[in-house]
Amino acid sequence: MGLAYLAPIGMQNLFVINSALNDSRRRAFLTALIVAFFDITLSASCFFGIGSLMEKYETVKLGILLLGSAVLIKIGLSLIKTKAEEIRKEGQSLPIGKTISSACFVTWCNPQAIIDGTMMLGAFHVTLLSNQALPFMSGIISASFLWFLGLIFLISMFSGKINSGVLTVINKVCGVVIIVYGMSLLKTFFSLL
Repeated sequence: MGLAYLAPIGMQNLFVINSALNDSRRRAFLTALIVAFFDITLSASCFFGIGSLMEKYETVKLGILLLGSAVLIKIGLSLIKTKAEEIRKEGQSLPIGKTISSACFVTWCNPQAIIDGTMMLGAFHVTLLSNQALPFMSGIISASFLWFLGLIFLISMFSGKINSGVLTVINKVCGVVIIVYGMSLLKTFFSLL
């Protein structure tokens, strides 16, 4: 279940893939661990409570949808506008503080992750007995580490074959996907109004 929750293309995956393509393997693995940490904290929060806040307070749900759609559309547009010469080259890693803040942002300020986590993990929490919660969350935590570290390993194996032109195309495709998702959130926001 944890892998199904993590696998769809999202901001965390794009952040990790970008690190695997542009950073040293060691730095990319550190980035994956940082993203996994924030993912695990979000997963636990979704499993144990964010969903109830969104269900109880409609304004919280509307705020997350509106703010999230704006953030996603902005990120998508910036990815589409990225030119080949603007893409970082290996050796120009983000400072560690910027990596941590960016990983936190793409996890905790990502409405896709919050809504998907709340709906999927919150729903599972309701169906589990109290003694099943810890084993279930252990699986989610393991999946987070396996997914992000595996993604780094797989992408970094082929990173030598990917040049800035290919990265530009990947950024544009990902930008379109993110904009479409942002527009979908905006549509949901207006339908709930």
